[in-house]
Amino acid sequence: MEDNQSPIVITGGAQRLGLAIALSLHDQYAPVVISYRKKRPLLEELEEKGIETIRADFSEPEGALVFAEKLKQRYSMLRAIIHNASEWIPDSTGKSNITVMQRMMNVHCMGPYLINQECGDMLERHGKTHSFADIIHLSDYVASNGSKKHIAYAASKAALENLTLSFASKLASRVKVNSIAPALLLFNEADDETYRQKAARKSLLGIVPGEIEGVNAVRYILDSRYLTGKTIALDGGRHLVRAV
Repeated sequence: MEDNQSPIVITGGAQRLGLAIALSLHDQYAPVVISYRKKRPLLEELEEKGIETIRADFSEPEGALVFAEKLKQRYSMLRAIIHNASEWIPDSTGKSNITVMQRMMNVHCMGPYLINQECGDMLERHGKTHSFADIIHLSDYVASNGSKKHIAYAASKAALENLTLSFASKLASRVKVNSIAPALLLFNEADDETYRQKAARKSLLGIVPGEIEGVNAVRYILDSRYLTGKTIALDGGRHLVRAV
């Protein structure tokens, strides 16, 4: 059954930054739809709050197509798609590197590409009715700087940033398309104090600010009427550390 509401869709919205974005936008921009890969108790709490949850696995192209089809069956328009689903897999050796690269490209590039293609009309429909709609790609600092141990990951995020340029041109003027490229925003619980101090020193500002910086960047893009085809860097001046 088709619903005329225009939700904000967040892939990988059941944990860390994606979860923080989902909760924040639900409070201000409801309704919100998130994708998740693994079932967890938290999902019931999110559903009780009114956040719709859809299971999806983007490690294969078919998963993205199935997810897009579910969105088309349930909604006629979309306010925004925030591509946050991500995996952090290091490079390996031998043939397993083929698997790593394929998975990184599927999750970070092929999935967003297919979903944008399949759901672009839904975004444009909202844009024509409400002035604009949005696509936001969550990239990474390493997309423009590379990574010795996560070469496939960095390459796939760079490809995602390139999608931003193409879709910004294709879907203008009713749909704005931008990227956010954060460096380290929040630690894992298992990270020890030595690592935390070393990681903080990698940026010029010397802090790891938490997910609020990512949330604020998303809100800024959603509220802007004059930003498209850009990548916003959230790195605390990390790119300048070597020059100091």
